[in-house]
Amino acid sequence: MAQPSERILVVDDERAITDALRVILADHGYAVETAGTVSEARRILSGRQFNLVFTDLRLPDATGLELLSRIKSDEPEIEFILMTAHGSTDVAIEAIKRGAFYYIEKPFTPDQVVALAERALERGAIKRENQTLKLSMTVKGGAFGMIGRSQPMLQIYETIRTAADSDASVLIEGESGTGKEMIATALHLNSKRARRPFVRINCAAIPRELIESELFGYRRGAFTGALRDKRGLIEAASAGTLLLDEVAEMPSHLQAKLLRSLQEHTLRRIGDEQETSVDFRLIAATNRDTLQAIHEGVLRDDLYYRISTIKISAPPLRERLGDLPLLAEEFLARYCERYHKSIRGLSETAYSVLARYQWPGNVREFESVIEHAVLFCEGHLITERCLPEQVHDLRPGDYKCVIAPFLTLEQIEREAIQQTVERTGGNVKKAAQILRLHRPTLYRKLKKYGIKTSDAVAK
Repeated sequence: MAQPSERILVVDDERAITDALRVILADHGYAVETAGTVSEARRILSGRQFNLVFTDLRLPDATGLELLSRIKSDEPEIEFILMTAHGSTDVAIEAIKRGAFYYIEKPFTPDQVVALAERALERGAIKRENQTLKLSMTVKGGAFGMIGRSQPMLQIYETIRTAADSDASVLIEGESGTGKEMIATALHLNSKRARRPFVRINCAAIPRELIESELFGYRRGAFTGALRDKRGLIEAASAGTLLLDEVAEMPSHLQAKLLRSLQEHTLRRIGDEQETSVDFRLIAATNRDTLQAIHEGVLRDDLYYRISTIKISAPPLRERLGDLPLLAEEFLARYCERYHKSIRGLSETAYSVLARYQWPGNVREFESVIEHAVLFCEGHLITERCLPEQVHDLRPGDYKCVIAPFLTLEQIEREAIQQTVERTGGNVKKAAQILRLHRPTLYRKLKKYGIKTSDAVAK
């Protein structure tokens, strides 16, 4: 059975042909639309995402070969099957050389149509998988352009691989600076919409009196100053992906309007009597506690349920400290090149200082700290003296070890060691520095209490 996201366009000026193919393919679970001319087909293809096109070679306003060339130049991932009459197979073979999957001669049977469609769509799926694999292997120590091998990051990579190629709405939650936009970008680039627009909107950055016109657009004369028709950003994302950052900052009445667009796949510009069809994949992001936002009436619960089909939590840096060396390596290389420095790395004491800091600004703040250290480093190794004052200024409560009441001293020691090891991502070396224990002593206590560590990181 076809996947719900597999869409097929049939182009033929014979109504009997388009009707027959619609029934045959729809019976096998495909979403099918039809067109009678090349111009109509191009209009449909520009507004929605399709996986496969069946097109006749001879059409009233152009040829199927011309349609193939025009579409393939912009969207090579769309597969084409040419429908030919007897005697035109030479042209169909030429179309295959230009990128068509195959051809089918008229008259054809339902089994022939379905078999060709399945094979063409399978080839398209393999192409997308290869592209995803290529993108996921581009960064050392991570995937999808992100850096990290900690368990929270591995979970995010797996979610991206699973969810990217669906049209399900995604809600990314996390503090500022945790990389929410990078996650959204990875979802878009690894989806079937990767070659379509990726429109990013920060709802908190647009004045409340302008956000409706920016998002939904307007018609000429809708209000003073509306001198021409204007397409909104949602419409601009049609066939692609829309990222709504800080979605909880959107006014409540616009949240209701957005919800309707998501449910009906339409929108109405300000001052327009007609609705416009839109087909976009929504990714929303917020640094708020969404349940608290709903309780406070800031975020509508009906919108929340619609946009959170898939939820991704971007972890704060303090919960993935085991990734500090990888992040430091990446940022060190970047800023050494920018400032023409030749620095080998960071000293153990510098890492110890960085591991004790809480990182309220997360990865964004960490990058800034490394840039500062590179600028102020006069040798080949960054020491604690090169680090900015903020990471040294540990106030009471900056590092909290949560201990339950009524524990024995031995139980308190175990909890302190367990939480420190977790906070350092299983890095025994860093945990020993924070606890001010000799590493052999810490190893003995780890064995005594049965606490597991990441041996690969600890070496």
